[in-house]
Amino acid sequence: MSSDSPKPKSADQTLSHANLLAALQRAKRSMRLGLKSLWLHRLRSLLTVLGIVFGVCSVIAMLAIGEGASSEAQDQIKNLGSQNIIIRSTKPPDDQKVANNRQNFVLDFGLKPLDVQRIEATIPRVEIVVPARIIRDYVWHGTRRVDTEISGTTPFYPVLRNQRISQGRFFSQSEMDSGENVCVIGAEMAAILFPIDSPLGKDVRITSEYYRVIGVLEPLAKSFQSDTEPIAATVPLHRLFIPLTTARIRFGEVLAKRRSGSFSAERVALHEITVKVGDPKDVTGVSLAIKSMLEKFHSKKDYEIVVPLELLRRAERTKQIFNIVLGSIAAISLLVGGIGIMNIMLASVTERTREIGIRRALGARRRDIIIQFLVESVILSGTGGVLGVLLGILVPFLVTYFSDMKTIITLWSPIIAFTISAAVGVIFGIYPATRAAEMDPVEALRHE
Repeated sequence: MSSDSPKPKSADQTLSHANLLAALQRAKRSMRLGLKSLWLHRLRSLLTVLGIVFGVCSVIAMLAIGEGASSEAQDQIKNLGSQNIIIRSTKPPDDQKVANNRQNFVLDFGLKPLDVQRIEATIPRVEIVVPARIIRDYVWHGTRRVDTEISGTTPFYPVLRNQRISQGRFFSQSEMDSGENVCVIGAEMAAILFPIDSPLGKDVRITSEYYRVIGVLEPLAKSFQSDTEPIAATVPLHRLFIPLTTARIRFGEVLAKRRSGSFSAERVALHEITVKVGDPKDVTGVSLAIKSMLEKFHSKKDYEIVVPLELLRRAERTKQIFNIVLGSIAAISLLVGGIGIMNIMLASVTERTREIGIRRALGARRRDIIIQFLVESVILSGTGGVLGVLLGILVPFLVTYFSDMKTIITLWSPIIAFTISAAVGVIFGIYPATRAAEMDPVEALRHE
């Protein structure tokens, strides 16, 4: 008995191997027939494939552009600091109307040094408070000049605002206390004012005062401006930082403006206060406490509060919605491509009715007919999917190269796009294949 037991096992293996070979041969034959049929109608097949190509390409490219735009926005918000609360001085609308009606007027509004003291003394869970005063003026070096945003602030500013120093250093507390004429400039303006040599140790001029350059900041990411979020304004390309005490001594608190014979002036002690909270969980509570405190001591709405953490959460939700919208639009284009495949396959079934009848008469089963037409459908969608993925990867690089717009191709977008294209080929090929398989062989042979 034991000597006879291996024989059935060997016979089963032989039968299984034969069935596998037969299935592979049928698949190979169906593939060959499908390619031959598509090649006979090359132009029609190409036009059908293009629908899938552009559908897959649009899925990848649109998601890459949307991902890049969202990433830029989130990077800018992260640069503001997830644990920070930013308070900015804003011009009251009522006072603005008065200023427009008078030729000479000194408008007094905005944040005060007393606000900094109140926040430090009365608001719990606050680690650092950094005030800043902002002036817009030309910065000169020799004959070169740059229109620059000049910020008078404290030594803690780069830590709170995630600004890194690429050369030199930021100014120290002792330099701030003594009001020295030192400055730190942005990499963008350093390239313009000092195109050949290093700016460290050199002097730049603002109005009639000279400032020694002691540091250079790293370049900023491409700036953006949100249409829906209170980010105030676009991040300036050219930036220069000086000690706050130096800014008060050199520029004072009154900024004069002369326009077509009229004169107006604004008195703003501080343009911005950045508050760092120890725990991100406390950011919302601290921001509400600051808002309540400012409402008591500011009779008019001459400030705004920006919470980067809340903006980041909104940006993430906007990104999800944006991806869904873009994905839906691209999916519609794939759907149109699938309908094109179904249309072509139905036309092919009608044209090849006699061929189907001959194959059925020669012994082909319904399953063989279904497989044949499904293979053609999958070849069309698969080829379109591969070409669409390649084109979809290329387009974002071209967009970045020609428009300087950031694009990000995620790993899952080409995979999902190709998978959908293959599924479209199967789904939209089932009905034509089934219709071909259900033909009566006798009626098919009579078809002219």
